[in-house]
Amino acid sequence: MTNPFLRIGTRGSPLALWQAHAVRSALCAVHAIAEEEVEIVIIKTTGDQVRDRALAEIGGKGLFTKEIEQALVENRVDVGVHSAKDVPTFLPEGLMLAACLPRADVRDALIAPGFVTFDALPEGAVIGTASVRRAALMKNMRPDVETVLLRGNVETRLRKVESGEMHATLLALAGLSRLGLSGHATEVFETERMLPACGQGTVALECRADDVRTREKLAAIDHHTTSLALAAERAMLAVLDGSCRTPIAGHAVLSDGWLSLRGLVVAPDGTAIWHGAAAGDAAAAEDIGKEVGGDLLARVPHGIIADGPRW
Repeated sequence: MTNPFLRIGTRGSPLALWQAHAVRSALCAVHAIAEEEVEIVIIKTTGDQVRDRALAEIGGKGLFTKEIEQALVENRVDVGVHSAKDVPTFLPEGLMLAACLPRADVRDALIAPGFVTFDALPEGAVIGTASVRRAALMKNMRPDVETVLLRGNVETRLRKVESGEMHATLLALAGLSRLGLSGHATEVFETERMLPACGQGTVALECRADDVRTREKLAAIDHHTTSLALAAERAMLAVLDGSCRTPIAGHAVLSDGWLSLRGLVVAPDGTAIWHGAAAGDAAAAEDIGKEVGGDLLARVPHGIIADGPRW
């Protein structure tokens, strides 16, 4: 392709490709261009290649973005498309999150063939997950359950659960819905019971901070409300220095220019939860996030955030 309008870097999983095509469709609609003018470049990330170990053991959730970010730095692509919850708290120098698509459902879904709800799972049920947040919250609700590492794309995780390797797993309802797989969910957790990961349900677009041309093109498809919510949630994470080793959750909601943010930190074994909340003018989204993060940081015992689980 000669001189494409934009080059989109993405992982090659079905969900990542759904996201990349959604971004391309939005760009083409708002800029009145043909789809073939936007190039989609598939980039294999370390997180995709190494699936038998927890992310914390091999470098953190940034392993789903590192190679895409390197392609941005080297000007091999113009924009990186990510699930916002996979984006590290601190970006490489010279890169920025420039836009978001409208946020989808933020809730977590239980996939437990043969069982109607989480509470109906048998004593000592084995639940597969790659999320320390989900694992800790499940242990808080039911100390008897056993959590085991389960990685891979959405289809792989569904297959392993439905083959009987474990009783259940939890996945983001947004990802299931985007792939037309929401029918596999046996229960959807309301956010009051299971607060989602920061950025869950959001497709975030990353570019070079000095690339004014790309930033202007992305600004035309930015869903401002979603970007403000993400800014608040990520500001909270930044104060907490949140990593994939620390069970942290956060969810910002906007209404009539007012932003409300709830956040929490969970002890890795689920034995304690610390809640925080703040609200204010949506224009002060980052300040609200910092307020919640600072409040939690002051109350969570030393070591919970610094160390976190290492499974």
